[in-house]
Amino acid sequence: MQSYEERLTAPRSWWVIAGLIGVACALMLLPLGTLPMLGGLIGGAALAAVAVSSYGSVRIRVVGDALIAGDARIPVSALGEARVLDPEEAVAWRTHKADTRAFMLLRSYVRTAVRVEITDPEDPTPYAYLSTREPERLVAALAAVRA
Repeated sequence: MQSYEERLTAPRSWWVIAGLIGVACALMLLPLGTLPMLGGLIGGAALAAVAVSSYGSVRIRVVGDALIAGDARIPVSALGEARVLDPEEAVAWRTHKADTRAFMLLRSYVRTAVRVEITDPEDPTPYAYLSTREPERLVAALAAVRA
């Protein structure tokens, strides 16, 4: 049984921006003195880093007989066809082709994705859209669990 795990980390540029937010907070507090400026630098950078880290900590896993994507846990028996989406298709499925009932694990900085049909008649969700950097591996892991 092939397992799969991926963490959708935030890009490096977001960490640079978090540092720049700290600098901006420091500059805003500069007229109040050195200690408030240092507090603004540390506090602003820390809060921005926490935000970037939490947004970039989402995981996609195929464990046992379940697909775990963020907070969702979907049994593989409730999944239909999994399709790799190239960057153009991924943009289409997260914009004009998107269904409002779909489960979307969307990260705009990840260009490729997988679209997995949900076949459970009890679930109104038609499909799951999963941003992934390794769509072929994810589809192969799902196929291996089904076999």
